[in-house]
Amino acid sequence: MEKQLNRNRLFVASCFALLTTAFAFGIRAGIMNDLVADMSLNDKQLGWINFMGIFGFPIATLVGGPLYNSLGPKKIGNVAFFCHFLGITFSILSNSFYTLFFSTFFISFANGMVEAAYNPMIAAMYTSNRATMLNRFHVWFPGGIAIGSIIALTIGSIGGGWQIKIAVMYIPALIYFLLFWGQKFPEAPKETTVSTRDNVKAIFSSPIYWVMLICMALTATTELGTQSWVERILANSGAQPLLVLALVTVLMAVGRMFAGPLIHRLNITGVLLGSAVISAVAIFAMSLATGPMVYVAAILFAVGVCYFWPTMISFVAEYLPKTGALGMSLIGGVGMLGLSIFQPIIGGWIQSHRASLSAEGLTGDALELAAGQATLANIAIIPLSLIGVFTFLYFWQKKNKPSEG
Repeated sequence: MEKQLNRNRLFVASCFALLTTAFAFGIRAGIMNDLVADMSLNDKQLGWINFMGIFGFPIATLVGGPLYNSLGPKKIGNVAFFCHFLGITFSILSNSFYTLFFSTFFISFANGMVEAAYNPMIAAMYTSNRATMLNRFHVWFPGGIAIGSIIALTIGSIGGGWQIKIAVMYIPALIYFLLFWGQKFPEAPKETTVSTRDNVKAIFSSPIYWVMLICMALTATTELGTQSWVERILANSGAQPLLVLALVTVLMAVGRMFAGPLIHRLNITGVLLGSAVISAVAIFAMSLATGPMVYVAAILFAVGVCYFWPTMISFVAEYLPKTGALGMSLIGGVGMLGLSIFQPIIGGWIQSHRASLSAEGLTGDALELAAGQATLANIAIIPLSLIGVFTFLYFWQKKNKPSEG
């Protein structure tokens, strides 16, 4: 007897797979100071660890995405689990920068394979309400970062080491593997209505698309770059960094869960412009705040970055439709690639500010706080630079209807 397609079980399993991805971000943000103490890593090296924790993602999406039709979600998902298991295991066993560097790549590659496998699978299963179900699926990224941050904080408070924090990632990974085990998967579509050649032609013939690729790298860095370094930057601010991260990601999850229809009713470029303004103000405020005011700035930051990622993809779908699924997949991969490139840059900013401020006579916690705040001021320039671009796009879109390519 042929197995029936259990959509609910497959969807829940997909959510646990994305939860594993989110744990990788949240827990890594919560072990930076542990790595400094245990492996004597400097901030530049931490930046390269963060780079590798992201770099595998765009590689996986660019490899796995085009292979979905031929391999299907089951095989791509199996690759994701294998790489998750391998990366987690070797990260726990790491005792140097280089072993941690390469093991982190496997986790990052697995995270990208999760995206490549389960976004199209969910779209294939829920043809009548794709947007709703994909929105619910992606809630688990910020939500999972919040859960991972709280777990890392809790383990740290009872004296658990960074290896135990990483080992927590086994739990959602094993759950999604077991939930998928023995299940029937939806078949990959056998034909497409738009050729890949037409998509590529549209991408290369559209200057606006290339502008959006650059903007995607900057918006992704504004959102996830800040979060990746929250513990290191805010450790001496008088606020609990992982609580800040949890607050931001919970608010983002709530915003994406309940305000999705609102974004579709508003002007897309207006949302992007408003997000850039709010993000720049919020990060500048965070660079000046100490104590409870850090949480206030964090709330403003969450409002600013909440809709960056989905709205950037929506812009491509609405105003550059001829780029097709390839255009949307490529812009997501470039977002993660840009974020990975900025990781060692941010680490270098911290070291540079620490050196210059130390030469001025600052020491101890005061030095670390000042270096972190100066780095936040650097990061704030990124969304500030986007304001001009999004202002241009705001007026550009008035002359271009959403249906035009």
